Amino acid sequence: MERAVADAVALLRTAVDRDWDGVRAGRLEWSCRRTAEHIASDLINYAGRLAGRAKDAGVPFGVTLDEGTGNADVLDVIETTGALLVAAVRTTPRRVRAFHPYPFRSANREGFAAMGVAEVLLHTHDIAVGLGLAYEPPAELCEDVLTRLFPHVRPGSAPWPTLLWATGRGELPGRAPVTGWRWSNPPVLPTERLILEGVTPASARDLSSGGDGGLEWVGSVPADGTRVGAGLMFKQYEDGVFHPRWCMYALVRRRDDRAVGAMGFHGVPDEDGRVEIGYDLVAGARGNGYATEALRALSAWALAQDGVRTVAALIARENTPSQNVVTRAGFTRVTEDGAEYVYELRC
Repeated sequence: MERAVADAVALLRTAVDRDWDGVRAGRLEWSCRRTAEHIASDLINYAGRLAGRAKDAGVPFGVTLDEGTGNADVLDVIETTGALLVAAVRTTPRRVRAFHPYPFRSANREGFAAMGVAEVLLHTHDIAVGLGLAYEPPAELCEDVLTRLFPHVRPGSAPWPTLLWATGRGELPGRAPVTGWRWSNPPVLPTERLILEGVTPASARDLSSGGDGGLEWVGSVPADGTRVGAGLMFKQYEDGVFHPRWCMYALVRRRDDRAVGAMGFHGVPDEDGRVEIGYDLVAGARGNGYATEALRALSAWALAQDGVRTVAALIARENTPSQNVVTRAGFTRVTEDGAEYVYELRC
């Protein structure tokens, strides 16, 4: 966030003597001046939502500049509101979520940080186009925004052109122009003792390469199956077939914000309305009913979606504990598939 704001302000300060009110910002209907004010309003609004723990709606305030405020002063306001968002992100506990409408009604601190960076990058681009300035932000910032907020977008050869294309600001060879778009924060599903948190491609990549995915795990590290599943999920993202809802979910305990395992779908439902689910727990969290609780909730959610009729789980013949989990969650064994039993839950 700090890098995004610093780079944007440094560039725009080279043109503060220009007429920002009379110049349109790129493809927007707004002027360059109005767009700069919008950046500041979004940054302070995101900071306010996090700090105020907004639950069901946004915080109804923004930035109103004093009469006579010059372009250089607007950039001072952007720096200030950016610093406030950074402070809110740093001081907000990881488990806290605040309201944002797209598409699952909330975001955590990482989500608000990514949205703030996106606002700065994209609208600085708009202003730069209007003023005839050359602007290209660091590739790592663009990639972070894409993997956190645009998981449904297949990566391109370079992150910045891909982000511009994904937001209707540019073209990519072989891809149709984007005329309407929204970013996507990860889904969240609460249960009595757990929060099922959708894993982003950024976190999946970290998990698959030996990291913690931004989570504190019971026993310090995730189970091997979680790392394998995360690798498969990131491959879906690279192939452009990842769907934010039909993803891997981290199972996070409410009482201490520590992850006990992961559960997720192997892909979107097929043409028959059948979707396959898998899961594992870290050794130190087994025997507490967490997998059963999460499986009941995620299966019920899946069967409530349009066109979904069956949730299936393939369990190894020798894995009696996992067979007990699916049975307690209401699944029925329907057939055998080689070394595995096939269990199904139908609506």
